[in-house]
Amino acid sequence: MTTSRRKFLQTAGVGVAAAPLAAPALAQSTITWRMQTYAGAALAEHVVKPAIDRFNAIAGDRMQIELFYADQLVPTGELFRAMQRGTIDAVQSDDDSMASPTEVTVFGGYFPFASRYSLDVPVLFNQYGLNEIWAEEYAKVGVKHISAGSWDPCHFATKDPINSLADLQGKRVFTFPTAGRFLSQFGVVPVTLPWEDIEVAVQTGELDGIAWSGITEDYTVGWADVTNYFLTNNISGAWIGHFFANMGRYEELPEDLKLLLATCMEQSHYYRQWWYWGGEARLRVHGEKMQLTTIPDAEWDQVEAAAQTFWDEIAAESETKAKVVEIFKQYNADMAKAGRPYRYNT
Repeated sequence: MTTSRRKFLQTAGVGVAAAPLAAPALAQSTITWRMQTYAGAALAEHVVKPAIDRFNAIAGDRMQIELFYADQLVPTGELFRAMQRGTIDAVQSDDDSMASPTEVTVFGGYFPFASRYSLDVPVLFNQYGLNEIWAEEYAKVGVKHISAGSWDPCHFATKDPINSLADLQGKRVFTFPTAGRFLSQFGVVPVTLPWEDIEVAVQTGELDGIAWSGITEDYTVGWADVTNYFLTNNISGAWIGHFFANMGRYEELPEDLKLLLATCMEQSHYYRQWWYWGGEARLRVHGEKMQLTTIPDAEWDQVEAAAQTFWDEIAAESETKAKVVEIFKQYNADMAKAGRPYRYNT
């Protein structure tokens, strides 16, 4: 990407700060926070702004959160450090994208085939012990893990059709660090760029595609306007995403505002669950911008088998990672044994 294009995009984004509901003059005692999301403006209108607007409306002059979109205050890859230092107070992101220095970072975003359906994520966190692991790991580095939720699935949106694994060879794709690490064995070339640069990068040929989201997000943010094909196979049924806060700032809050914060964050996760679930089906059936392609199951089985090897490689890196991988294995075994509708392919 050229320097001039980056400069233009950055300049064009100035002043597009997330606008909360028209705010009254704040009392001198009002607690004020700055939160930055990984999402650009179009996506944030769905996935975070309604929750922050609701929080601000209820909290009134006791507390207000100013929301900023992707890369407005700091690059997404620097979100964790900025929050840890107190430059910003809170973050909406996955662990992987914000490069958090924890033992669970590799599992944030899309850990291949850890989840099949959107309900898998809240069950893993609330019933299989992941909440406790995340809370402990982030407390070690001065960050409060507020809430985890199920975000969209991970599919390929590409300029050229993908009908076989061979078609992935050499494709320059915007994706998450962990997904890129996994997919590189199939010839994918992972590319990291600022989120707001992706559309232009596809138009100019800097990228061949995107493996970041489901079809709902492709349509919402404009990626369906610059790609032609949507691969129905996914490498994850749901992205694991979170809300975090600087621990010191969080501990300063009275208990009722902590509860309100968690409640609004949970509402954001709930919105995404049904918005993506319905949107993915509706746009596959009725969407007119992207042609659907599929890699046959017999061939795609190679990717699923490779994921199991990848899990074991990650588990070997540390005791905490081994514990998380074991939870994923136990959960998926339980779902398979439970049968339909929990799992259809056993």
